[in-house]
Amino acid sequence: MKSFERYKRLIKLGFSSMSAAMLIITYGMVWINYYNKVILAPFYRKGNWMMIFIYGVLLIFFMKMYGGFKVGFLKKGNLIYSQILAVVFTNTITYFQIAVQDKKFTTPLPLILLLIADAVLISCWTVFFQWFYCKIFPPRKMLLISGEHSDYHLMEKMNAREDKYEICKIISYRVGMEKLIKEMAKYDGVIVGDMPSHERNLIIKYCFGEHIRTYSVPKISDILLRSSVDLNLFDSPLLLSRNNPGLSIEQEFVKRIVDIVGSLIAIVVSVPFFLIIGLCIKLTDKGPVFYKQVRLTRDGREFEIYKFRTMVQDAEQDGIPRLAAEGDDRILPVGRLLRATRLDELPQIYNILKGEMSIVGPRPERPEFAEELTKEIPEFPYRLQVKAGLTGYAQVYGKYNTTAYDKLKLDLTYIRNYSLLLDLKLIIMTPKIMLLKESTEGVKKQ
Repeated sequence: MKSFERYKRLIKLGFSSMSAAMLIITYGMVWINYYNKVILAPFYRKGNWMMIFIYGVLLIFFMKMYGGFKVGFLKKGNLIYSQILAVVFTNTITYFQIAVQDKKFTTPLPLILLLIADAVLISCWTVFFQWFYCKIFPPRKMLLISGEHSDYHLMEKMNAREDKYEICKIISYRVGMEKLIKEMAKYDGVIVGDMPSHERNLIIKYCFGEHIRTYSVPKISDILLRSSVDLNLFDSPLLLSRNNPGLSIEQEFVKRIVDIVGSLIAIVVSVPFFLIIGLCIKLTDKGPVFYKQVRLTRDGREFEIYKFRTMVQDAEQDGIPRLAAEGDDRILPVGRLLRATRLDELPQIYNILKGEMSIVGPRPERPEFAEELTKEIPEFPYRLQVKAGLTGYAQVYGKYNTTAYDKLKLDLTYIRNYSLLLDLKLIIMTPKIMLLKESTEGVKKQ
């Protein structure tokens, strides 16, 4: 593996270039041989190149956004799904572009057939290249140095990627640096768990000096420091963390405008979904379509969140709040579909319009759960510096059953690095995670 390590980026670039080239060429054939012949004002040489160029730009944009080029990073199925999703959005935008040029909605059949052909090309090429990539870069043999907290949940997650990592041994940092140094030399990389800063710094500095790859579990203080700025007023480097509460007034204003415009558009577009979903819920058990629940938003303010009802009526009639578990018998048949696609969250666009939520922000937590989590994690209220969101950093990059501590880290990463571009990226990323099973699976029963 080490002999090819220096060429890894070139190999990944080759995969990305070939993927994009095949998809752009197939579109070029459809455009030149069909659409350019039937539109009102056909293009000639430069016009054809421009249409193909625009398609290529859109395709590469969505590929980058959804991770379609992340060979060796995403699982094979996720990589194929990401590329197909990128083609779906690119073809959809291209169809409307052609409709504007032709001044009418022409048949989308060629683009649909193109999508099917692209899906076959993507699947074959990705499966082959992923096999080739794994042959050149076999799983890294890893040493996990565990810390104060149990790191077994991290081990389970990394072991799920047997194509990338093989955790061969777990050892506690308490055995001392002398024993750790002997062990670290035997492996391709070291995972540094959540341990005291002094011991962690010794391990990381040693690995840096010996060129040993490290994977570190960040502390909350690390996330706060990563968003600091360099201050070069003196000959001693300083990191400045202004630690302002929430967003600036300008950011709040722009974010609110985006929320109002976005929620109004979503209300108009989602009317058919409301009618179909409402009818399905009514036909299931004749109960209410909507469900209201108290949640927390900015500064700990309580509000009633709107959701489509996915569980039986009086699902918590014993008065004990419980998260949905895997195979939970309280969930309605139609509720499983709504939860799997996250369409049960759709009514929250009215919470956004009312100003109780934002399109992007931390997941709104129930007061009962927040109180319990704060006892365990005193920093948990930090995530309430901004409004709760319909989607967000933790929703996109985490899972439904991600630990509360890890979700807090993701939420703080969003708050500390907020920008309008980050919001737009998370909005564009949301359709991808809506159909990923791993993003919506419930907590495991104890």
